[in-house]
Amino acid sequence: MTADIIDGKAFAVGLRGMVALQSGQLKANHGLVPGLTVVIVGEDPASQVYVRNKGKIALEMGFLSDTIRLAEETTQDHLLEVVAKLNDDPAVHGILVQLPLPKHIDEGVIILAIDPNKDVDGLHPINAGRLASGQSALVPCTPLGCSMLLADRFGQGGMSGKRAVMVGRSNLVGKPMAQLLLAEHCTVTIAHSRTQDLPAICREADILVAAVGVPEMLGGDCIKPGAVVIDVGMNRIDAGGGKTRLTGDVDFEAAKEIAGAITPVPGGVGPMTIACLMVNTVTAACWAAGIETAMPA
Repeated sequence: MTADIIDGKAFAVGLRGMVALQSGQLKANHGLVPGLTVVIVGEDPASQVYVRNKGKIALEMGFLSDTIRLAEETTQDHLLEVVAKLNDDPAVHGILVQLPLPKHIDEGVIILAIDPNKDVDGLHPINAGRLASGQSALVPCTPLGCSMLLADRFGQGGMSGKRAVMVGRSNLVGKPMAQLLLAEHCTVTIAHSRTQDLPAICREADILVAAVGVPEMLGGDCIKPGAVVIDVGMNRIDAGGGKTRLTGDVDFEAAKEIAGAITPVPGGVGPMTIACLMVNTVTAACWAAGIETAMPA
């Protein structure tokens, strides 16, 4: 058996089309233009690329898009002042402070300072609490994208009763992904670096989501035949000859011979993350204006 390949890149293109359509309708029917502001501190090369891509796609969606670039030596107090101004700006519906921040700035303090209704990264504890209690929330973009790929694979109600294993327990992916799976009535296990006999736990999974940041940590012995595997990992490893390549947290070549479906790396979960940032921005704009959103969640 060779697994179906879940094409996150193609799905993300369609999702961005939906976002652009609703953005145009909001402007035409309500005079509302979603506004996204990204704040970046320092010159981290990877962050610069991410921020550029976010700004470009936001403009393609018809958003008001702005990027605030601050020097590496920016103080925490100054960053808090910037966030406070954005909280008070009615034209800004989504605020994203690009992580990681320089070591002298406490990321937790900055996340807490963002208005939860503008927290399009979905990291504020209030959004985490809303998600955990089944309320409407801005959900972290990567798990939101994973849940959309799974919903497309299984169909409405198709995940109900399935055994799901989430490998990874971060606030950004593992914990919210577990909550989203639970909301679909899955039986959910969260595994992590200290889980005993991890392969045995993983082999119980009809749905296996990996987000540990360790290249190809999950081998073929972790895959239940026919399982749907969502690989969130994005690791750059040596490919020989002075070159590198991207790989996930799952051994793709081994897993694809056992799984029923799997996301590749790259081209699986990655494109969904920025697309879901756009979804969250439209959702936040609709909340601010008291308009019902048609965005998927």
